[in-house]
Amino acid sequence: MSLAPEAWLPDGGPVPPDPARAALDAALLTAHAMNDRDALIRLYAEAAEISDGTAAAFYLTHAFVFALEAGDPRAPVLRAKLVEIGADIP
Repeated sequence: MSLAPEAWLPDGGPVPPDPARAALDAALLTAHAMNDRDALIRLYAEAAEISDGTAAAFYLTHAFVFALEAGDPRAPVLRAKLVEIGADIP
């Protein structure tokens, strides 16, 4: 199962999975299973960095929420990035 939005080729077939993205998706699933908040924050932030548009906002929002829940000092930086990409208000 991929956490990334699916993309399709012009002929209607799915885009072959990116091995690096597949590894990131697997790491996210493992971090969820282990309830590893630090890894969840880091991995969702990483996913946001390699995504754009709505997908970047989705991943960054998750990183931010996990950081807030954990009282993690990365929360303000993550929120600032959400504002920067137009996914939150200043």
